[in-house]
Parts: sequence; structure tokens; C-alpha cells
Amino acid sequence: MFQKSESLEDDTDAKDARDWVNKLSKYREPSALRSSFELAVTLGPFLLLWGLAWWSLSISGWLTLAISLCNAAFLVRLFAIQHDCGHGAFYNNRTLSDWLGRVIGVMTLTPYDVWRRSHSIHHSASGNLGRRGMGDIHTLTVAEYRALSPLKRIGYRLYRHPIILFGLGPGYLFFLQNRLPLGLMAQARYWISAMCTNAAILIVLAVILYFGGVMPILLIFLPSTLLAATAGVWLFYVQHQFETTHWDAEEDWNLHHSALHGSSHYVMPSALQWLSANIGIHHVHHLYSRIPFYRLPEVLRDHAVLAEGNRLTIRESFANARLHLWDEKSRRLLSFSQAKNVP
Repeated sequence: MFQKSESLEDDTDAKDARDWVNKLSKYREPSALRSSFELAVTLGPFLLLWGLAWWSLSISGWLTLAISLCNAAFLVRLFAIQHDCGHGAFYNNRTLSDWLGRVIGVMTLTPYDVWRRSHSIHHSASGNLGRRGMGDIHTLTVAEYRALSPLKRIGYRLYRHPIILFGLGPGYLFFLQNRLPLGLMAQARYWISAMCTNAAILIVLAVILYFGGVMPILLIFLPSTLLAATAGVWLFYVQHQFETTHWDAEEDWNLHHSALHGSSHYVMPSALQWLSANIGIHHVHHLYSRIPFYRLPEVLRDHAVLAEGNRLTIRESFANARLHLWDEKSRRLLSFSQAKNVP
């Protein structure tokens, strides 16, 4: 099972975790040239594969489906670029970053301004038991779960079941939930963000329908979006849902300590790391979110203790799908069966 690095624990316990913020500040500056290159090598193949899939409709629907599923990888990477735009880490020009994020948000079915706000809340409260609920995966403590009624326990178990979280959940999140600024309904700017994104999506789908009929939507748009959404939800899940993650009550919670110890270092093959825009180096990202994704490997090269900290392999990550309850006594995320043995 996943083990938290002892050297990482010792290093951050020996001094204020804020020291890491000072150390990492030198990596925060994006390069406009490098960012533009990363955008080109992501958006270019995405559009090319879309065109290739459309062309292949006249040959084989199965070929079209295969191409569209491959294209899901570039859609994930586009979301990662949108993610960096939201943190102000892609271009120094905030206006340029925001408008790029809004355009990409049409392709990822994500209203940019709504997502940026909810994601900011996630960063500012990650690992805080008193501030759960916005931009995270709902997680109960063992005591909270035991206090639920039988019916609500069933509801929580259903919510945490892999079929719901990684099967039905991604489609619901990106196709339905993202259509409204849930959690931010009282502010006009977030309604504008959601409705303008919805309108742009409808226009794009209408153009596709007009020129290609329903098949490009069924065999290209829907499969690539669903697979990308599933991959994205899984990546987000393993970034914070692992055995030795970090949760504290409000009075004990520390932003930087929680960021570093409550986020995983998801170790992937180089191709997957590239396609996911290094988002697996999540402990560093949470510690200093203004670092561009293409500079995160540079941080690991310069700081060995971070490279070894919170490592989680793909094989190990699959076991985390059965962990659902935070035990405040052992400070571990447990399965339902393990929680039965907690006194």
C-alpha cells in the first residue's frame, strides 16, 4: 500500500511548511513561448484527430470511434491547460489566460469562471474537515458515517461506489451539473459564465449537426468527451483519495501542510504524464499552484525530497477505489469493512 515518505514528513515537520513556498517561488514564472508551444501541440492534434475521425465516418464507424477515443487524451490535456489558466500559471497576462480558459471551456463543457471559483475554494480548503463540499469528492469520517440513518448510509455507499464515481458520475458532472453554476447561484457573473458556455456549446453542436448530421455527435463528440471526463475524474480522485492522505479539523488545519501531505505524487509512464500535463505531481501543485505544469518536473529534479514524497503508482491507485471513510484516530482513509473494526 501507499506509504508517505518519511523524509518528506521529517523535512516539513522540521520547519514551517511556508518555507517550501519561498523555495518554489522561483519556478512560478511561465514562458509565453513555451506555453504557446504546449497549446499548439495539444490543440493541433485534438483538431486534427477530430477531422480525421469525421473523415473516417465514410469508411467505418468503428474506426471513427477508435480515433475519437484516442482524442480523449488530448481533451484531458486541454483541460489541464484550462486548469493552469485558472491559476494564472499559463500566461502572465491574466486577460489572455482567462479568455483562453473560456474558449477551452467550451470544448471541455466546463464554464470557466464557475470552475475557477470552485477550484479556488478547493485549493483554499483541501484537507479541512470543516470546509468540505465545494470542488471536492464528498468524504465522511467514520464517526459521521456511523451517525447517519440506514437510508443515508446506503446513499453514501452508492455515491462512493466505483460504478457511480467513475461510471455515471463523470457524464453527470460534465453534461448536466456543469450547465448550472451550482454553489454559486446567487452571483450574476457565474450565471453569465455558465449560460454563455452553454450557448457556445449549442452553437458548435448545431454546426456539427448541420454539416455532418447526428453521427459525428454520437461517434466523435460523445465518446471522446465521456472518456476524457472519466479520466479526469479518476485523476482528481487519486490526487486526494489515498490511504495516508491528510485531513484535519478546522482548528488544527494548516494550508501548506495539508497541501503537501494531502496530495499525492501520482507516478505514471512518461507518455501518460505528458498527456495529463504533469498533474500527477499534485503535491507540488497544491503547495504552489502558480507553477506552470511544464515546470513541475523541474521542481522534482531540484528537490529530491519532493520527488520521493507521497508517491503513488498506478497499480497502488486502484486499491484506493475501495477507501471511503476517514478515521480521525488512525489518520487513515479506510474501506467500509476496515471501518467496522474501528472502536
